[in-house]
Amino acid sequence: MTGQPTPASAPVTVSDAAQDAAEAADRAGVTVRELDTGEVNDAAALLESMWGSGVVEAPMMVALRHAGAYVAGAFAEASLIGVCVGYFSQPLGTALHSHVAAVAPDSGRRGIGIALKMHQRAWALARGLERITWTFDPLVARNAAFNLTRLQVDIAEYLVDFYGDMPDTVNAGQGSDRMLASWNLSRRVDAVGHPRVPGKPATEGEQASALLTTGVHGEPVPLVPVATTRLASVSVPPDIARLRAQDPALGTAWRLAVRDAVAPRLSHGWTVVGFDDNRYLLEAS
Repeated sequence: MTGQPTPASAPVTVSDAAQDAAEAADRAGVTVRELDTGEVNDAAALLESMWGSGVVEAPMMVALRHAGAYVAGAFAEASLIGVCVGYFSQPLGTALHSHVAAVAPDSGRRGIGIALKMHQRAWALARGLERITWTFDPLVARNAAFNLTRLQVDIAEYLVDFYGDMPDTVNAGQGSDRMLASWNLSRRVDAVGHPRVPGKPATEGEQASALLTTGVHGEPVPLVPVATTRLASVSVPPDIARLRAQDPALGTAWRLAVRDAVAPRLSHGWTVVGFDDNRYLLEAS
């Protein structure tokens, strides 16, 4: 039968994803496409300007692109203002790992990040892939909200000091704990990154018991949860980048406190089910 609307719960098709990507790019006022060899120097320079050191060097981008990996950029007219690089991961033929995605900080909040992810999703689905993974710093609230609330990713792992000591200006001296996001590409998200079928934790309406909250001076305060709780909250600072710049020791304290609250619970079967008001919500299995 033709001419019928696609049910919101139906898996995303390649054409659906391509349409979402086009709409997201149009909304953001950019063109998103794979980069050619002559453009990777600009991409590498953009990444270095944001991290203060080489994240993915231009020759590596050339090699990845030649090998069939994902190397793309967002353009406003002729200017490159966003970069996203990913490569295939195990099991082969199933997943893409997105190593880095970045948008120039002076580009404003105009949906360029969503446009990059929608393009990446369409690219992956066109190659028969089922999911995209990437890591993000659990202390960065805006990234947690983007990933968990808008894209509706699952959190597959909490990775302690994943990259070891990092020399760049963003991460130096702060440890490199990461959450591993796993994006199920069959899950329907619209062109602005809103779930078409919102997920709800099984504990809908239950009061979350706080595992970690914020003290009067901005410090992390661990709490003893209610013994029978199935839903717990873990707070993070609203702007960890500013806090680290002002008080690196306090930033480190938050790193350790969030690690202690989240890592053991995920390893014992708890699930991250949401992020709201600068708090992770964790649900017991």
